[in-house]
Amino acid sequence: MNQKPTIFVVEDDSTLQELYTYSLENEFNCQIFTYGDEFFKAISPDNLPELVILDVMLPGDSGFTILSRMKENKLLSNIPVIIVSAKGEEVSKVKGLNMGADDYISKPFSVMELIARIRANLRKVTKTETNIIAYKDVSIDLSRHKITIGEERIQTTLKEYNLLRMLCENAEEVQTRDNIFDEIWGGEFAGESRTLDIHIKELRKKLSAAGSKAEIETIRGVGYMLT
Repeated sequence: MNQKPTIFVVEDDSTLQELYTYSLENEFNCQIFTYGDEFFKAISPDNLPELVILDVMLPGDSGFTILSRMKENKLLSNIPVIIVSAKGEEVSKVKGLNMGADDYISKPFSVMELIARIRANLRKVTKTETNIIAYKDVSIDLSRHKITIGEERIQTTLKEYNLLRMLCENAEEVQTRDNIFDEIWGGEFAGESRTLDIHIKELRKKLSAAGSKAEIETIRGVGYMLT
């Protein structure tokens, strides 16, 4: 079953909060935040939005400050951002786009325009493979070939890296031994069951040593699953 895309909105105006909630709820999982601190507290590797809508004028941190913090965070830097501000504020529009925002919409806006902008930016994302795979506190940077647990980088062999990547991409889904051998070893060594067990054992040690919340569970007689 396809899940609704998750949209995080940072907006302090209660009327606009209701507008976002009721206009987006049929198509998106919409979560509303009044302050930047609330927004960042809600973020975790297993609770990431597909798109963020940021008002510029907010109590506490401004939309620009939140945008800057997002771009410095490895989990959030590639998430598309739509900046929202009062009509005619050309300077805000230019500043937001220069800081890395993906789109801009002026108040007042129509619901149809808002939804069209969201859909367009989500389509851009689906055309580009994400560089980060994340589950719980495990983050795999595909472009840098780097695995981090929380803020700690862990060193792995190539086979261990590919194995953890496969498990992370399919987290909470059982991966059969045969599928793992086909994916990681190209079907080679399928008869050498202990080869896989050794790699799983080493990965478990490294996850445990880094204090990871993720665990590799053995599904007896079938395979393994990241939980």
